Amino acid sequence: MSILMTELQAARAISVEVTEDTLSVDLTDGRSVSVPLEWYPRLFHGTPAERQNCRLIGDGEGVHWADLDEDLSIEGLLAGRASGESEKSLKRWLENRKS
Repeated sequence: MSILMTELQAARAISVEVTEDTLSVDLTDGRSVSVPLEWYPRLFHGTPAERQNCRLIGDGEGVHWADLDEDLSIEGLLAGRASGESEKSLKRWLENRKS
């Protein structure tokens, strides 16, 4: 296993902040990661209240937003991976939100 992969797997979140345009996560090792909210369409389309309703999962390995049915891994954030959700899936999710 490479050192980079070990660092990615060891990183854990301690806090999460979601603003109008940014997702920021503070990590146990002192780092902070900020990414554009546009990377995660469900968060981007969520209300401020829905964005704030999150919890750490897996001892900080990820973040879960129940109201938005969204889960993000810290490993993915550190690797710079945006949402992998298909356009078709996102469209269906957005349509169901209007109901």
